[in-house]
Amino acid sequence: MLKHNSLPEDGIPFWDFNDPSIPNSTKDVSAATIVASALVELANFTNEKAYLEYSKKVLKTLKSDAYLLPSEKEAPFILKHSTGNWPKKDEMDVSINYADYYFLELMLRIKNKK
Repeated sequence: MLKHNSLPEDGIPFWDFNDPSIPNSTKDVSAATIVASALVELANFTNEKAYLEYSKKVLKTLKSDAYLLPSEKEAPFILKHSTGNWPKKDEMDVSINYADYYFLELMLRIKNKK
């Protein structure tokens, strides 16, 4: 996945690597946070630098205005641009609680990296 042709430079994947509308397809922050968090954990066991580098890139990207909800927005979320169930046209390009959970977990895992 880290070297997939359809993975954008910022590390945030599209909702589907095979979407014919790439690069104009919707991105999926929830997928990015889950994978990035897991790769930090995996890097602890494998010492694979590429895993940690990708995770740090994703974290940096997600901390930008492009992905953080503005602080003045009254919503119980942190991140925007997640995709829940595209085939059913449900939760498309929205905030999703598990994206926020794994975003926080990603930050903690990087902070506590062995």
